[in-house]
Amino acid sequence: MVDAISPTFDAAHLEEVLEHVNVPSYHIDPTGVVRWLNAAARSVVGDVRGSQFTSVVAPQDTRRARELFARKVLGTATVTDAVLEVMAADGERVAVEISSVPVYQGDHLIGIFGQVSDLIEEPQVHPELHLTPRQSEVLALLERGRTTKQIAEELHLSRDTVRNHVKALLRTMGAHSRLEAAALAHEAA
Repeated sequence: MVDAISPTFDAAHLEEVLEHVNVPSYHIDPTGVVRWLNAAARSVVGDVRGSQFTSVVAPQDTRRARELFARKVLGTATVTDAVLEVMAADGERVAVEISSVPVYQGDHLIGIFGQVSDLIEEPQVHPELHLTPRQSEVLALLERGRTTKQIAEELHLSRDTVRNHVKALLRTMGAHSRLEAAALAHEAA
């Protein structure tokens, strides 16, 4: 019986394999420059090798993307999962769920590897509801079914702060529950 993976399987072979995987994958160096994208990633954002990773992140998510990147570079996070909007090659915004990890060679950080774990149908923007930017963020996450804990982690807020934002959102929308708020937002779309 032959082992499925040979002991000589190395980084070069891994990159070759990942090139053909249908999951958008990328490598960013420690300075934030995109060094590698597989074909699936290039089909979403284009060939952005050599560009800062923030060049493909939608403006409203740039700050959060930088914070997540910094946490991995500084060693305060071993993995981050986040929903962000990226700018597709055609200029459209695409919501993606990204999972990323720092990559080390010995003790030396050589970059961040990430994969898009899901392309998400983005909740509609609701200017007619007259929400604050934070209320809009919270509503979008509620529409995706996120819990208070998940919203707190994603927005880097305390659970109490998220509860306060949800209360203000419900009051603004005239809703009595999170479910009703999501339903009203869906109807308004």
